[in-house]
Amino acid sequence: MPDKTYTGSCQCGAIAFEVTADVDRTITCNCSRCRRLGAVLTFVPAAAFRLTADGPTTEYRFNKHVISHRFCPTCGIQPYATGEQDGQTIVAVNVNCLDGVDARALDSQVVDGASA
Repeated sequence: MPDKTYTGSCQCGAIAFEVTADVDRTITCNCSRCRRLGAVLTFVPAAAFRLTADGPTTEYRFNKHVISHRFCPTCGIQPYATGEQDGQTIVAVNVNCLDGVDARALDSQVVDGASA
């Protein structure tokens, strides 16, 4: 599927965004965080992600402390995280937060983050 622009948000709507992404390129991960979160992720350059409601977020970092997991302090949903790859800022979008997308129907690549 080619890149398409989607809207998304946390459950209460305090954090909302637009993202241009290819949702045929998603991953699931078995690391301690993703496994508990149940996230289905797609990764985009920062330029493809725009906050449309910039409500307060709480940050969580673990393991090597290089990924900034952002979640809503009101409803607890983590709609995105930021990090760097090859010197560029990237955004990991939780596809479960995209409007009109059934993340569980996607054929996601499974990543073994627990062994990393």
